[in-house]
Amino acid sequence: MNTTEAGGAVEAVWRMESARIVGALARYTGDFPLAEDLAQEAVAEALVSWSVDGVPAQPAGWLLTVGRRRAIDFFRRRAARDERYAVLARGLDAEEPGADALFDPEAIDDDVLALMFISCHPVLSKEARIALTLRVVGGLGSAEIAKAFLVPVATIQARITRAKKTLAAARVPFVVPAPHELAGRLGSVLQVIYLIFTEGSFASGGEEWIRTELASEARRLARVLVRLTPEPEAFGLLALLELTAARFPARLDASGHPVLLEDQDRQLWDRSAIRRGRAALARAVAAGRGLGAYGLQASIAECHAVAPSVAGTDWARIVLLYDALGRLAPSPIIELNRAVAVAMASGPADGLALADAIAARGELAGSHLLPAVRGELLSRLGRRDEARSALRAAIELCGNAAERAALDRKVDGVGRP
Repeated sequence: MNTTEAGGAVEAVWRMESARIVGALARYTGDFPLAEDLAQEAVAEALVSWSVDGVPAQPAGWLLTVGRRRAIDFFRRRAARDERYAVLARGLDAEEPGADALFDPEAIDDDVLALMFISCHPVLSKEARIALTLRVVGGLGSAEIAKAFLVPVATIQARITRAKKTLAAARVPFVVPAPHELAGRLGSVLQVIYLIFTEGSFASGGEEWIRTELASEARRLARVLVRLTPEPEAFGLLALLELTAARFPARLDASGHPVLLEDQDRQLWDRSAIRRGRAALARAVAAGRGLGAYGLQASIAECHAVAPSVAGTDWARIVLLYDALGRLAPSPIIELNRAVAVAMASGPADGLALADAIAARGELAGSHLLPAVRGELLSRLGRRDEARSALRAAIELCGNAAERAALDRKVDGVGRP
């Protein structure tokens, strides 16, 4: 096997098994930052060894064994300074029976769940949580994460390094939060997965409007989470991601240009994703606790998914769902989305009044979304000059090239029959 083939094999194993590998090493060493470093060292050794000896029969076990042996070496070097490490090193000694059996069949799920909660720990910044989650739970490399978020590789590496140092300084234990802590901590995990998906489905910058690989990674993380902790809001998030991603195949035309909802060919929507999303939403509803913010957004997405057309959409129900969402998680973005729904349900004048109220309060001043919505509603009301002005303001604020091009076409189309 040559170096390229070995690299591909290592990458594939790492993408599938990284969370279990890092989680198992963290459980055995009691040190999450160290476990991530040990796993990376094992990967580096695999790149050399597998190109010579081929891929082992149990590649994940091979990486775990190498990581464990590196841990033994590390702890023995420190043993002279701290007897605790000497004890741990003896406990991990390679001569002991079963020393290579690092996977406890009863603990694997807990390992991955603990890893997710640590990667999304509240002591870390939002940016650090995203980078660390994609690295240690998603198995993405620094270059992949940097490309996805349009930042230099060095920036991502620095975030990950700072995150591990912060976790070490805060002495965050490698454990699944206790039941009474779970609800509060789960929100952080859900938020990180949602932010990753949002950046994938509506890229904030760059040339692409949709980054399907990033959105797919968020869906994979959400599926892992509901298997490990089947909380209603986790199912609500999974439902939202599946129902939103179902529209991806219709959101770009053959030339890669964005296609708005009213112009999409609904025959292209992914029916399998819609079924998965509706099933996940049903699980959230069946819990009988009332839907949270993600579940309510999933219900809105479901309204779109089952509608035969924009005109045939139950906009009155969507307005009610936005009312509930606004009370539960108030934000100007939710208000703006509600304004769009009101415009569809009651007419553009009513929607514009709500959008103008948001503008009057000075909210969303730096976002292209508000002038884009105002431009669309002004156009529908026949106020063409104002519509063009609003759309041009949206273009100036928009950071994504594909979306800017779509807004340009809207400007050109204002006033056409």
